[in-house]
Amino acid sequence: MSEGDIKAQLVRLCSGIPLSPLPPRVEKRDESLPHAPVLTPVLSEQDCKLAVKNALRYFPKDIHKELAAEFAQELKLYGHIYMYRFLPSHIQMKAYPIHLYPAKCTQAAAIMLMIMNNLDHKVAQFPHELVTYGGNGQVLGNWAQFWLVMNYLSEMTDAQTLVMYSGHPSGLFPSQPSAPRVVITNGMMIPNYSSRQDYERFFALGVTM
Repeated sequence: MSEGDIKAQLVRLCSGIPLSPLPPRVEKRDESLPHAPVLTPVLSEQDCKLAVKNALRYFPKDIHKELAAEFAQELKLYGHIYMYRFLPSHIQMKAYPIHLYPAKCTQAAAIMLMIMNNLDHKVAQFPHELVTYGGNGQVLGNWAQFWLVMNYLSEMTDAQTLVMYSGHPSGLFPSQPSAPRVVITNGMMIPNYSSRQDYERFFALGVTM
């Protein structure tokens, strides 16, 4: 594959969540790859509705009905909504030469390279669940977040900082060249709600990782 072809595919990868047309629904996981263990969070009916609602915030309302049942099924089967439908299929997930990334600053290109390297099937522990190490060390919480972060990074200048909250990209904020290009918070579990059961519930809700 030529550098031009790779660059075109990376541009597509940084164009935002693919919605027109929607990628086809994934009926079952690819059994040729290792997958994260199925989680069994204790969720109320209201929790399940909230988890789906939190997942749908990344999508326009006109496709909520189609995606809601699918996301609810993923939650039931796996204990988390990974959004398998939005797994990138047009490009091999790996690190590419940094000059091929469609970025406005080298630091942003370096971050995109690191993300794709961590999700390389030869590197990641459970690549389709975005887990790179440790059983639950995720790069991002779901595949919608992946597309959005790559899009933000392609637009980011050296006078902006991307703010991340447990995989959720809050947006680009004005900063300065000497500031961090990305600020990340993960976990955010306080002692009164930091048991394994609490963590799995909040992870299922999509509000921590």
